Amino acid sequence: MAIAFGIDIGGSGIKGAPVDLETGEFTAERFRIETPYPATPEAISETAFEVFKHFDLSEDVPVGVCFPAPLPGGVVPFIANLGQEWVGCDAAEVFSKAFGRTVTVLNDADSAGVAEQAYGVFKDQPGVTIFTTLGTGIGSALFIDGVLVPNTELGHVEINGHDAESRAAASVRKRDDLGWKKWAKRLTRYYQELEKLFSPDLFVVGGGVSRKHEKFLPLLDIKTPIVPAELRNTAGIVGAAVSASKAAK
Repeated sequence: MAIAFGIDIGGSGIKGAPVDLETGEFTAERFRIETPYPATPEAISETAFEVFKHFDLSEDVPVGVCFPAPLPGGVVPFIANLGQEWVGCDAAEVFSKAFGRTVTVLNDADSAGVAEQAYGVFKDQPGVTIFTTLGTGIGSALFIDGVLVPNTELGHVEINGHDAESRAAASVRKRDDLGWKKWAKRLTRYYQELEKLFSPDLFVVGGGVSRKHEKFLPLLDIKTPIVPAELRNTAGIVGAAVSASKAAK
């Protein structure tokens, strides 16, 4: 069995599990430690290593980290949910130093998209696929013939003078007490803008609200097929593991 290890860095918890690369399933129950505060690079990377050590895996198991920030050139340009000490850091360098081995790091939306592309609803999908996560904000992952174009921030597309995620994220639906129809109108405007810019072949919608996809996806007035993600709370860990395995080859 080919195994890689994935770690999901969140604002409240750091979670990890070994992943069977054939099936995309965990080979052991996920282990979680509370995110340390202050969430400095040293504290976060050391806690991530504690999560990894919990499993007593062999030295040659690839390790990947799903991280809550874009990583152009591997460097953190800004961050919301961890300490500001991360800004300007090379994330892979920070984690690799703590682990004493090479660690692959990628953005959390990219990681979820990689998992979905490897094992989920758009496996072997040709053309342009845009994976979006609807949550506190809007995350995105762009794929061309199954190849990730990393570090897109399509939740920040400007629509009518507003940052798209400030109007259409799942958190906004709750904050503004919007019904599904009103929220769907905002989502329609958002996905129409992405259609205009990218002419995609498929949209995939992830995030916790995707569990209720039947309440809003049929209401969207767009030309492109749009489907809910299949992997949900495992996607970040699985995508990180897959990415680490590919980087190790």
